[in-house]
This record gives sequence, structure tokens and C-alpha cells, in this order.
Amino acid sequence: MEQYLTLFYGLSFLIAILAFAYAAYLYLWVKRQPISNKKIIEVAGLIKDGANTFMTREYKILAVFAAIIAALILLFLPSPIWSGEAMKNIGMAVSYIAGTVLSAIAGKIGILVASLSNGRAAEGAQKGIKPAFLIGFRGGAVMGLLVVGCSLFGVAAVLWVFGDASILLGFSFGASSLALFAKAGGGIFTKTADVSADLTGKVELGIPEDDPRNPAVIADNVGDNVGDVAGMGADLFDSNVAAMASALVIAQSLSGDFANISMVFCYGILGLLSSILGIATARISKKGTPTKALNSSTYVTTAIFMILTALATAFIPGFSWRIWGAATVGLLVGVIIGITTDYFTDDSKPIVKKAARASASGPAFTILSGVSYGFISAMPAMVGIAISALAAYKICEPMGAGYAIFGISMAAVGMLSIVGMIISNDAYGPIVDNARGLAEMGGLGEETIQIADELDSAGNTVKAVTKGFSISAAGLTVISLLGAFMSEVNDALAASGQELLTGFDIMDPTVFFGILVGAVIPAVFSAMLILGVDKNAQRMVKEIHRQFNEIKGLREGEEGVQPEYDKCIDIATTGSLRELIPAGMVSILATIFVGIIGGAKAVGGFLLGNIVSGLLLALFMSNAGGLWDNSKKYVEAGNEGGKGSNAHKAAVIGDTVGDPFKDTAGPSINTQITVVSLVASLLSAVFAAFSIFG
Repeated sequence: MEQYLTLFYGLSFLIAILAFAYAAYLYLWVKRQPISNKKIIEVAGLIKDGANTFMTREYKILAVFAAIIAALILLFLPSPIWSGEAMKNIGMAVSYIAGTVLSAIAGKIGILVASLSNGRAAEGAQKGIKPAFLIGFRGGAVMGLLVVGCSLFGVAAVLWVFGDASILLGFSFGASSLALFAKAGGGIFTKTADVSADLTGKVELGIPEDDPRNPAVIADNVGDNVGDVAGMGADLFDSNVAAMASALVIAQSLSGDFANISMVFCYGILGLLSSILGIATARISKKGTPTKALNSSTYVTTAIFMILTALATAFIPGFSWRIWGAATVGLLVGVIIGITTDYFTDDSKPIVKKAARASASGPAFTILSGVSYGFISAMPAMVGIAISALAAYKICEPMGAGYAIFGISMAAVGMLSIVGMIISNDAYGPIVDNARGLAEMGGLGEETIQIADELDSAGNTVKAVTKGFSISAAGLTVISLLGAFMSEVNDALAASGQELLTGFDIMDPTVFFGILVGAVIPAVFSAMLILGVDKNAQRMVKEIHRQFNEIKGLREGEEGVQPEYDKCIDIATTGSLRELIPAGMVSILATIFVGIIGGAKAVGGFLLGNIVSGLLLALFMSNAGGLWDNSKKYVEAGNEGGKGSNAHKAAVIGDTVGDPFKDTAGPSINTQITVVSLVASLLSAVFAAFSIFG
């Protein structure tokens, strides 16, 4: 079976390079699309410059953080460098740096393509929905292909060079730590600007969403790129790497042969290939809708993956149908979770219409309905994660000791197998959101704006679906990371002659201590991020008021009078960078604190509490935010009184509450639970060797 593993290493590199080549083709295709409107070119340039400025400043801060963490890993992980195994420490540090660098590159290129696509999509909308859709989708697909190509290439390269799956935990930690701060920082930036622009523009002044008189408009468009493109790309890069890393760590601990490790790579390769084929065939028909086109491409990719993996399992010796069953369960549950999320967030479905109707009675009813439906919407996904984990466990349990947890890890790999398509759909959202704003600022006419609105509404719905999908995938991934943590702890316990862990008894006071502390961390983490948006948005609202009061002719829209866009961009940048580090460090330090107090058992409890409460909060906030956003758009389309009505003002308030829910805190939580799981695995030997009460 070793020859098959060598083959899959080669195929991993080959398919990743194919993905890069196809991404380059799509990039050049988007670049060739015409753009001639001078105002759109000017504003698109401002958006691009603002995004690059933020990313440069953010990456400088994160480079310092990464350098400090890499130095600590070199000195202490997996054991002190002076203990005699220096090469393992060097490998762990190098793989950590590789994870951060690849994640950063994917995010940076995603920003480049998004800022290239938005203006072209706006002008494409003049010709109809079909060309505009294709520009937005193909621009997003560049990000999807790059993220998955980088993750597959990086995981294969690290394992091929070092030959030890535990080194992959360093690579995964690099990806997840950068993702945590990129998603949190980008989320604070984008929602600072979005909330400020909506409250001052729509509610106070009654001007359109993307009116160029509003000083926060460009910062809002910049935020779409840094939060929803670079941030979400880093998030899903992290999830994909973590799923593969945990599966490979568990596979390595199972047996001496290479069948299980080969199967992980085979499924990763076929997932990327399926996404390439799905992206290539994505189209919108003359009578079709963008939402239907995006969902159809997801279903096509899912079917291709299931067929290809079934053929591989049938013809490659050593591959098990039980493991294929576990991966398929994960994939199908992911699709079902996406469908249920769509039901709660699509403005053509009854839930969004009910929330819009409630808005006619005032903002309190907007908030109450959104919170209620948001909590209800978490149930299908939570139950889906539970069913997929239980089914995968039971399917693989007869294969022998350790295979049940491996089955759960393969369910996560299966759920994330089509992540290339998922990211393409997700990155499409901010591109068409920017396109809608550019169409308005470029004066392209009401018909073009209406087409851009339809594309944007589909983007909001699909973003809610992809967030639900990524949060659910993170849930399965961290359950498998819990298995990887036990594997790493038991290696350390076996080396010191101690009794091995077989599970976590919740009646054990150290485990229960960990559960309670772990359960509260996602709530505190979310609160810190939302407070960051709150404080930052208050500063920006004051700046917007100052400009409207001091710049003569701005409020009236006199020709030649421009707001000071750069002031709002700077407020969003400095504020988000100030807030992102403390929130991330709370999670990491809490994990270490619990481990030192209660040892490995307490950390196991901490991870359990963190996973359960984190998934619930993430799903609730993501879905409630998407529901409020599309309720607002439903009212703006002329329903429940339309623009300027009391229902509209209430719906805007609901949207401003939902914005930091769905784009800052919600999607950052799944990265947070991945980070603490990886910190636990990396420090497992420390927790096994020393604790106060463990």
C-alpha cells in the first residue's frame, strides 16, 4: 500500500497545480471583461487601495504574532528542544509558518480578484443577469480554487517531507491562528462600516444604501472584501486543513499500513477535482435565478464527488466501503444543513417574510422575531451534526479500535470535500454586493441596480448557507480533533508509563470544571468582537456626523463635493486591529489555564463545552443575521410599505444588529473552537505531564 501513498502524494501536487492553473485562467477571463465607467473605475480603485492598506497593516501585526509563536514552538513543541529531538521541533515550527503563509497568500489573492471583479460585474449587469452572474461567480471561484489547492498542496508537502502526521498539527495551527485573527479583524472592520453607513444613511438621512455622499460607503465596500473574502477564505482554509490533519493523525495511529492515510489524500484529491468540474459547468439559464444556479452547482459537485469516491473505493485495494459511507454521510448532512439554512434565510421563503411583517409593528418585534427564528434554525444543523457523527461512528466501529473516531474525522473530510465550490459561492456574495454599490454610484440606472440587487440577495442567501455549512463542518472537524487530542495525550501517557485515557467522564469534577469553562468562552469571545464593532461604529458615526456638518454642500450632494472617505477607512482599520488580538488571546490562554489547573481530562471537558456552546451560538448568530439582512431587502423590494416606511426603518435596525452577528462573531466562533482544539493537541504532552489537580 506504500506505493499507493507515493502515488497520492504525486496526484495531490498535480491536482493542486491544475487548480492553480484553472484559477489563473478564470482570473484572466475576469480581467478581460470590459469596464469603462469612470466613476466605477475611480471607486473600485478606492476599494482596492483601502483593502490593500488594511491587509498590509493586519499582516504586519500577525507576522509579529506568528514569529513569537513559531519561536515558542521551536523551543518547546512537541517537547523541549534540548531533550534531544530537535528535528521534530524544527519541523513543527516550519510547518506552522507554512500554514500561516499559505493562508495569507490565499486571502491576499482573493482580495485582488474580488476588487478586480466588482466593477466588471456592475457593468455586466447592464447587459443582463447572466453576464453579471458569471463575472461574480468566476471571480469567487478563483478564491475557492486557490484555498483548496493551497490546503491540499500544503498538507501533502508537510507529510511528504517530515513523514509524521503529528507535525501537521503545527501546519493546521498556523492556518487556524491566522484565520482566527483575519476573520475577527476583517469582521470588525466590515461591520463597523456597514452598521455606521446604514444608521446614518438610511435611518437618519433617508438616503440610499450606497449613496456616495455617505463617508462610510467606501469603507463598507472595503469591509466586504477584507471580511467576507479574505476572512472567510482563511476560515475555510483552516477548516479544510484541520479536517485533513485530524484524519491523518488518527489514521497514522491506527495501523502500520498506508491504506487509511492514502484514503484521506484520495478523497481530498477527488473533492478538489469535483469542485473544478462543478465550477466549470456552473451556469445560469435565461429563466433561472442566481440562487438556483449557485445551489445547482453545489448539487452537481456533490454528485460528482460521490461517484468518483465510490469508484476509487471499489477499485483501489485496502479502501473500505465503511469509511466511504462515513464520508458520504458527512457530505449529505452538509448539503441538508445548507437546505435548512436556506429555508430560514431566503427572502422567497416564509420565515423571512414573517420577520419583515413583524417589522411593521416596530423594531422590538423585528429583534424578537429574528432572535426566535435564529434559535430555532440552529436545531436542524445541531441535530444534523449529531446524526452524522453518530452514524459515522457506528458505521466504522466494527472495523476495530480507533476506527470509530476515524470515521467521524472522515465524515468531516467528506463534508468539506466540496469546499472549493462552497468558497466560490461564498466569495461571490461580497463581489456582487460591491457591484450593487458601484452600479448605484456609477449612475447605471434603476434597471441595472435592480439586477445587481437580485444578484446581491442571492449572495446573502448563499452566504448564510455557506456559513451554516462551514460551521457544521467545523463541528465535525473539532470532534475529530478531540480524537486527535486523545491520541496525542495517550502517546505522552504511554511514554511515561501512565494509565491511558479512554474517554471523559462528566461526573469527574476536573472534566466538569473544564466543560463549564469551555462553554462560556465562545460567549465571551463573541461579546468582545461585538463590543469591538459597537465601540468602533460609534467612533465612525461621530466622524460621519462631523463631515455632514462641516463639509459644505455634502448633505445636498453638490457637484464636486466629496466626503473624506479615507477618514472612515482609517477608523475601521485602527479600531479592528486594536480589538482583534485580545479576543483571540482569551481563547488560547483559557485553554492553557484549564490544562495547568486540571490536566488532560479537564482540557477534554473544556473542548466538549467549547464545541457544544460554540456551535449553538455560531449557528444562531449566522442564521439570525442572514434572516434580518434579507428581511430588510424584502421590504426594500416594495413589500410591507417599501423604502422609507416604518417597517423599513425597523428592518434596517434589525440588520444592523444582525450584521456583527453573521459577519463578525458567528463565523469567527468556528475558527475559535478549531484553534483551542489544536492548542490542546499541541500542548497535550505538557498537560499529561503536569497539572495542579489533574
